[in-house]
Amino acid sequence: MSDTPETTLVETARAWCDGAGDIRNGENFRSASLGHPRVWMEIDEKGYVDCGYCDRRFVLKGGPADSKAA
Repeated sequence: MSDTPETTLVETARAWCDGAGDIRNGENFRSASLGHPRVWMEIDEKGYVDCGYCDRRFVLKGGPADSKAA
């Protein structure tokens, strides 16, 4: 198991997660029953927020945690 959380870049400071990132399609297809309740989160001055259910990290594009923003 990796210590690095799955990261999703977002364009707004408000993000939601239902644990279903690659569930809907693609090579990582998984059953939708593996998700979790939808939760809304607010990105703060760190530039990211982690989902309390699945630990997915949401990073604000161009924010302090966006490594491509340099």
